[in-house]
Amino acid sequence: MAVKMRLKRLGQKKAPFYRVVVADARSPRDGRFIEEIGYYDPTKEPSVIKFDEEAAKKWIANGAQPTDRVAVLLKTAGILK
Repeated sequence: MAVKMRLKRLGQKKAPFYRVVVADARSPRDGRFIEEIGYYDPTKEPSVIKFDEEAAKKWIANGAQPTDRVAVLLKTAGILK
């Protein structure tokens, strides 16, 4: 099973809010997921990025592949180098 760390979109139209989830690569964007490990709110100034560091590091160590955007968020949060 290919596991990815990706964003799940929530919020209203033109006011997005994202949760960072670990999910099977075959499941839909806002569908079933394995674990929620953080969130990202781009509507605030500055943007709010929160992660459960232990869970994120555990999933990366177990082979979960972050998407491009999640990789940038992990680097911004100081979890990924």
